[in-house]
Amino acid sequence: MGTVIQLKEQINNSYSELVNSVEDKLILVEEKITAKLMSKVDLVNKMSGYHLKTGGKRLRALLTLESAKLCEYKKGGRDINLAACVELIHAATLMHDDVIDNAEIRRGKKTLNSIWGNQSSILVGDYLLSRCFEMMVDDGNLEVLRLLSSTSSEIAQGEVLQLQHKGEIDILEETYFKIISSKTASLFAAATKVGAILAEKDLKHKEALEFYGKNLGLTFQIADDALDYNSEIKFFGKKIGNDFFEGKVTLPIILLYQKISNSEKNEIKNLFNKDKRNDDDFNYILKLIKKNDIINDCYKKAEHFINLASSSLSVFKESEEKNILKNLTSFSIKRNF
Repeated sequence: MGTVIQLKEQINNSYSELVNSVEDKLILVEEKITAKLMSKVDLVNKMSGYHLKTGGKRLRALLTLESAKLCEYKKGGRDINLAACVELIHAATLMHDDVIDNAEIRRGKKTLNSIWGNQSSILVGDYLLSRCFEMMVDDGNLEVLRLLSSTSSEIAQGEVLQLQHKGEIDILEETYFKIISSKTASLFAAATKVGAILAEKDLKHKEALEFYGKNLGLTFQIADDALDYNSEIKFFGKKIGNDFFEGKVTLPIILLYQKISNSEKNEIKNLFNKDKRNDDDFNYILKLIKKNDIINDCYKKAEHFINLASSSLSVFKESEEKNILKNLTSFSIKRNF
């Protein structure tokens, strides 16, 4: 098991390898996104421009580009167009997420809705989705159109399911995985499968990349949810506790609820029933999570999906691209917290 510093280096290295592999195309993806977001309406330009400046890792776009490269796609720039499309779907869902959660900070900067209001943020998110569908139609492949449109629908259903169970402290683990499978993993799966579709690979290779993306997405979401309760990790650039203060019941709380006494269960129920939770409430939760070794339990769950993701790549011949994708799956196994 590695140290925290080794983990940081491993995450940075696996991501850097991915970026370096397709960096030339990623630049073109950024240019495509900027061009597609141009509008005759000044407010749309201001809000979309602000969103672009907030950055992000462009992980889903990178996965589309790397999967296409793994499958030896070489016919023009469709991978660039669809990587931009996938990234815009993600951006639109973030805008809608922030409205639903009344979020004020995203990636260390003020959210669109906190500056321009909820109505404008919803409409600009819809604008991004409409531009995505234009790009899908321009691509002209019915399989791609079917995949990305159904993925957009699945993400929306995941949002509704999460809203339906908001604050439900005794939510089933199965329900949690349905939510993150729809909200997060579905777009990862679509991003990687697109690469195989572009290269006109057979069903076996399409399904392998789709399976890889889904399980990678599940792992990333579990890691993200666990890090929100890990006070010992400082290097991720993320303020901890966001999910708790927003009243979201994620995997750490679900696993904690399974292990604690009835009196502690009642206490946690009361906390999540409050309109607002404070720092003292959060510190109480953190102590329980540390006492019951919940972060480690989360990563044990993640290991299952990591192993599935890694093994799914076995249908592909050995290559630099395959190694890069496999390295991206390994980060959550090495944690010692």
